[in-house]
Amino acid sequence: MIVYLNGSFLPQDEARVSVLDRGFLFGDGVYEVIPAYGGRLLRLDQHLDRLEHSLDGLRIRNPCDRARWREILEGLLERNPGDDRSVYLQVTRGAAAKRDHAFPPPEVEPTVFAMVTPIAQPDPASVERGVHAFTYDDTRWSRCDIKAITLLPNVLLRQQAIDAGGQEAILIRDGLATEGAASNLFIVRNGVMTTPPKDHRVLPGITRDLVVEIAQANDLPLVEADIPVADLLAADEVWLTSSTKEVMAVTELDGRPVGDGRPGPVWRRMHVLYQDYKARLREVAAG
Repeated sequence: MIVYLNGSFLPQDEARVSVLDRGFLFGDGVYEVIPAYGGRLLRLDQHLDRLEHSLDGLRIRNPCDRARWREILEGLLERNPGDDRSVYLQVTRGAAAKRDHAFPPPEVEPTVFAMVTPIAQPDPASVERGVHAFTYDDTRWSRCDIKAITLLPNVLLRQQAIDAGGQEAILIRDGLATEGAASNLFIVRNGVMTTPPKDHRVLPGITRDLVVEIAQANDLPLVEADIPVADLLAADEVWLTSSTKEVMAVTELDGRPVGDGRPGPVWRRMHVLYQDYKARLREVAAG
């Protein structure tokens, strides 16, 4: 595998980062995960908008302009050919001369790292079954809109769900269901889709926004509103969305079936529409 690190494309096993890098010492950095279908990066501009928002939130200087980011990421795809792939991009505040909580001097350059991994095609039977999820109190910090690499609470919450026999944790804060540990949340009640509004409590998911746009373009009823826990537990359908999960139905929540325990009709419609969107993207990429 060829990776990108601080201006160079090189084999993964030759890439080295300083032990004084603030990403390693403090988790002081941000990241993006960008799917690529048919060699075409999905919604790159929106991902770069979110990257800039995250960098601004942590007061890290953006090391590249839009043209340079595109050059780096497309160059990485060219050097790692394959089918559907996912690009992981990380920017940290860089490596200072000593460990200090205070920001390093301005001349310290941010560390930029990117790599490509294949997107495994989901098992159709697993998609048809849906996933199991559990609700847990949200123990993360208050700026969940920043896609920071400090993901330990997310890791522990998701592992708690896995240890209980599930695949994802749905997080509860102040009586409201906000999102998954590594996904955004939708519910369906009486045919109407609801997803929490974008604010500091949730990560503004690119896939989440795409699902909203697809729903609006196809006259599927949707509102952006808070989801009380009672509404989550009474939902006819529950979905999780992310760059790698795409749109996944939750068929069991806290050990109880969601609806009739199978992906519901609104999810089935959205699943078809989302796959159609991906197919058109591949056709454009193929020329």
